Amino acid sequence: MRHGGFAPSRTMLLACAAPAVAFFTAFWLLPAALLMALPARQGWATYAAVLTHGRYLQSLLQTLGLSAVVTLSTLVLGALVGITLARQRFRGQQLLLSLLTLPLSFPGVIVGFFIILLGGRQGVVADLMESLGAGRTTFAYGLAGLFIAYLYFSLPRAIATYTGAARAMDPQLEEAARSLGASRWQVARDVWIPELGPTTLACGAIVFATAMGAFGTAFTLSTKFEVLPITIYNEFTNYANFALAASLSVTLGLITWLVLWMARRASGRAAW
Repeated sequence: MRHGGFAPSRTMLLACAAPAVAFFTAFWLLPAALLMALPARQGWATYAAVLTHGRYLQSLLQTLGLSAVVTLSTLVLGALVGITLARQRFRGQQLLLSLLTLPLSFPGVIVGFFIILLGGRQGVVADLMESLGAGRTTFAYGLAGLFIAYLYFSLPRAIATYTGAARAMDPQLEEAARSLGASRWQVARDVWIPELGPTTLACGAIVFATAMGAFGTAFTLSTKFEVLPITIYNEFTNYANFALAASLSVTLGLITWLVLWMARRASGRAAW
C-alpha cells in the first residue's frame, strides 16, 4: 500500500545524519581512542596502575564504597518519599515536589558550598557546637560531607523517578492483593517491589554512575577523603602525568559503563 505522505530517500537520510556522525566521530570517538591509547606510551603496566599502586587503589575503593552507600541510601529514601507522594493527595503537593527536586538545578560546586556553609569551619554547626562548649566541630571536608553532598544531588532524581513510577503502577494489583487478605508488608513484597524493580535498577545505576564521576562537589569538599575524579585531576594538572591520568580515566569509565550496561540488561529498555 502506497502512502501519500512524504517519504525521505536514503540519500537524504544519510545527508541529514552526516553532521551528527561527523560530530560524534570528531568529539567522542577520536578523543576516546586517544585516551585509551595514551597509557601505552609509558608501558602496558600503566593500564593496571590503579590495581598495583596503593594510593590509586585506595582512591578507587573509596570512590566505589562512597558511591555504593550513596546509591543504597538514595534508593531507600527516594522510594519512601516517592511512593508517599504518589499515594497521598494534599494541598501544596506539587509545590513540595518542586522544592524537593530543586537541587537538580544546582551545579556540584554550589552543592559543596551549601555543605561548607552548614558543616565547614565557619559553618552553622561549628558556631552552634562552640556556643555549647564543644569546640568548632566540622564535617564538611571528609567522608561525611561528601556523603551528604552526594545524597543532596542524588535524592531529587530518585524522588522524581519513584513518584512517576508509583503513579503509573496498576492500582488493581494492590487492590487484588488486599482483597485476598495480604498484609501491608506482603503488598510491598509481592506488588510494589516487582513493579518498581526495573525503576530501581535504572535509577540506582544512574545514581551510582553520577556519584562515581562527580567532580565539582568532590573538588570542593574532598580535602580529607580523596576520590578517583580528584586523583585524575591531580595527576593531570599538578603532575602533568597524562598517561596515568588517562589510565585512571579509562578505569573509571569502564566501571560506570559496566554498571549501566548490567542495569540496562537486567531491567529492560522500558525503564530507561
